[in-house]
Amino acid sequence: MTEADAQGSTLIVVPSTHSMVALLGSSDELLTLIERSFSCDIHVRGNEITLSGDPIEVALAARLFAELMTLLERGQVLTADAVQRSIRMLREGTAERPADVLSMNIVSSRGRNIRPKTLNQKRYVDAIDEHTIVFGIGPAGTGKTYLAMAKAVQALQSKKVNRIILTRPAVEAGERLGFLPGTLNEKIDPYLRPLYDALHDMVDPDSIPRLMASGVIEVAPLAFMRGRSINDSFIILDEAQNTSPEQMKMFLTRLGFGSKMVVTGDVTQVDLPSGTKSGLRVVQEILDGLDDVRFCRLTSQDVVRHRLVSDIVDAYAKYDAESAAEQAASRPQSGPRRQSGSGR
Repeated sequence: MTEADAQGSTLIVVPSTHSMVALLGSSDELLTLIERSFSCDIHVRGNEITLSGDPIEVALAARLFAELMTLLERGQVLTADAVQRSIRMLREGTAERPADVLSMNIVSSRGRNIRPKTLNQKRYVDAIDEHTIVFGIGPAGTGKTYLAMAKAVQALQSKKVNRIILTRPAVEAGERLGFLPGTLNEKIDPYLRPLYDALHDMVDPDSIPRLMASGVIEVAPLAFMRGRSINDSFIILDEAQNTSPEQMKMFLTRLGFGSKMVVTGDVTQVDLPSGTKSGLRVVQEILDGLDDVRFCRLTSQDVVRHRLVSDIVDAYAKYDAESAAEQAASRPQSGPRRQSGSGR
């Protein structure tokens, strides 16, 4: 077989409806990123893109350009992040198309569209649609709470539920809470602030006081859930790794008719007192496999904050694994016990 026989070549004609600048980026920023990601030659002339080289790489690059053009057709603005995530999905051979993942709109607010940015995030969002109770478990920055909040707002706007209830455990809500100054609301506010912040991104800030006063939106510490049966609501429990097993059971049994629950947390960031089991860790053993309950696990690959956050998560995971291995190796090995006897 000659070298020429082993080479593949594909010509892509970009429709005139697409701007080459929108497709390739300002100063060919996106084109440069694509060239670095594929081991094939990419030549651009006018509205034509020629791919040549290894047939597998050529076919993959051609699929990428098709996905990017689909995103443009759907009104998306291409970014380096969207291109990188599309390439990752194509290389992983996922059944879902990158264009379908990245153009899925959950809710729009003040000109911003909130949508999943990774395949696992889309599967998480789909699970919320398909199941009554969903657990979103993963490291910081993976959009667990933010996407759950978006689905809650979407459900409220489409009248699938009558209200949204947002809750999280106040880890220090024992004796220490009593020493904090101010009213009860002022004392618990620091624990609930992240939920308020996400809510402000998705709902008109001017309408939030009215919605909270009428009970359409409720933000409260987990202790306030006890003794209630909650119907026709979208209920989010955030920071669930800081619940005890008893608190987790109490929360889950608040589920009423017509309601949906999303529980989010990161089992690597437990702030409970030493010796206290995390309810989020225990519940995975108890409910995994139960009908209409879904556990969605996100990883550092799903982090949508600064690129370094993903690297930091991976670095800590590596450190923890190495520390655990060192501790295991340093433990004294217990051999078989020697039978002692006086022999007398």
